[in-house]
Amino acid sequence: MSSSIVTLYSVAITILVYLLSLRIARKYPSPFTTPVFFSTVVVILLLLISHVTYTEYRPAKGIMTYFLGPATVALAVPLYKNREILRRYLLPVLGGMAAGSVITISTALIMAKIFQLSRFIFASLAVKSITVPVASEVAKMIGGSQILVAGFVMITGMFGAMFGLKLLTWAKIDHPISRGLALGTISHGIGTGEAVKEGDLQGAVSGVAMGMTAILTSFVIPWFFQ
Repeated sequence: MSSSIVTLYSVAITILVYLLSLRIARKYPSPFTTPVFFSTVVVILLLLISHVTYTEYRPAKGIMTYFLGPATVALAVPLYKNREILRRYLLPVLGGMAAGSVITISTALIMAKIFQLSRFIFASLAVKSITVPVASEVAKMIGGSQILVAGFVMITGMFGAMFGLKLLTWAKIDHPISRGLALGTISHGIGTGEAVKEGDLQGAVSGVAMGMTAILTSFVIPWFFQ
């Protein structure tokens, strides 16, 4: 197949599988039918069956990634609608983001000590809760691997999307600001997608937490490694 056909095929199956995953998630709610997890697994299987390599899939990824920009900007809509509530809870939100940033770095350090991970892997693991573009740049500064960073960030976000809201419910954390804050701080964009589905306020707080945590952590981690 020509490269243009492969690109169109890749875009088509990704979109169709994601739309299918939304229907399945509504009909059979489960952590394993969470759209981001279910569609990822199915798309990988389809690419393997059709012998499409990652190199061939990359142009399609570039096209779809381009549209993440407008999608991210759209998060400003619930943020604007709930600006007064966010202003009222500004200090608790900032405190929660700071605490979440410290905890995510600390858990990476604890895992590195327990499993005797090298500094190279620890540097890649420390940025697991930052959105990929920022995490990649921070990894360059502290000597991490951009490939490992992408994997750790995706796994963290996917885990948060699959289990985050259920764990918060189990822990009896039901305030919408707390729920959105937790997802955005720890699970970045993927978790924010789930927060938006639960409610506008959760999505607004999660979007703020995702952006502010990335900024805060990008200052703290290089200082920590120095």
